Amino acid sequence: MFDGTMDTFEMLKRPDTIQIITVVGDKVLVTREEQPGRPVRELGFLGGRSEEGEEPLVTAKRELLEESGLESDDWELWKVYDPFVKMDWKIYMFIARNCRKVSEPKLDAGEKIQMREVNFDEFIELFTGEGFWAPSFSNDLLRMKLDGALPEFRKKLFP
Repeated sequence: MFDGTMDTFEMLKRPDTIQIITVVGDKVLVTREEQPGRPVRELGFLGGRSEEGEEPLVTAKRELLEESGLESDDWELWKVYDPFVKMDWKIYMFIARNCRKVSEPKLDAGEKIQMREVNFDEFIELFTGEGFWAPSFSNDLLRMKLDGALPEFRKKLFP
């Protein structure tokens, strides 16, 4: 404490999450996902939970392959979100460029994922709208839009 005394505070811990901005050619892959017991996510990214001891990039590569059958040799950690004060949980946001199909998806029994490719302008419009479920990322996009930084972000996705 500020006065030098000790106190105990409760905190929740959960596995870290990976999200992947998946770039295929000149398009961004967006998803619609359904899982048992959860509302349908109208818009989202590929990704998932890290296994115990698994490095974030290893998780990202595994999830990309499992959920889409895609691989990439061009990865960048774009941002790490720490969304809650009383929760030990990080969300690692990766960009995977030049993705290519190498296999069929191998979804978990509790996953239904539909994918579609959109251009950059559609991506910005969709992910700043109400159907997207990750407010931290939407907030970042809106800030980039207000600050005139979207062209720089576009170059990051499509160098």
